[in-house]
Amino acid sequence: MINWLLKMYRKYGELIRYVIVGGITTGVNLGMYMLLTSTFLDPDNGWELQAANVISWLAAVTVAYILNRNVVFRSKNNVVWEMAQFYAARLATLGLEVGMTWFFVTVLGWNDRLVKLMVQFVLVISNYLFSKLVIFRERKKKTGDGSGTEEEKTDQEETAE
Repeated sequence: MINWLLKMYRKYGELIRYVIVGGITTGVNLGMYMLLTSTFLDPDNGWELQAANVISWLAAVTVAYILNRNVVFRSKNNVVWEMAQFYAARLATLGLEVGMTWFFVTVLGWNDRLVKLMVQFVLVISNYLFSKLVIFRERKKKTGDGSGTEEEKTDQEETAE
């Protein structure tokens, strides 16, 4: 059984780590949201509902970036560029979250906490695709070898040299 688990982790480790980190990030997002809407922001007020969404989003994205960079994708890419891409992608999915929350809660009158939970599934999938395919992919750099030809090396190979 242990050998099978190790084999699965070697094969799907990145995805397993992403799911765990996604769970932590979702917990931060939901926990912050519930704290805010249980204390001083009223989810029945459209503006306060969205304020709770944005504040919980900021906390979750900050945790997500740190954990995705260091634990999930183990990135060695340029931090500033990568962080900018990460926050831009998360802004796109925040727009998706705000739109879906507004529609289901404000227009259709569904329960805000149920909607918040449902929307998380859409966001986890969207965020993984952005992270895997765009943000944390290995970057290729062109470097001259002194003889006029160029070869490609990844950032990870360069840090190993």
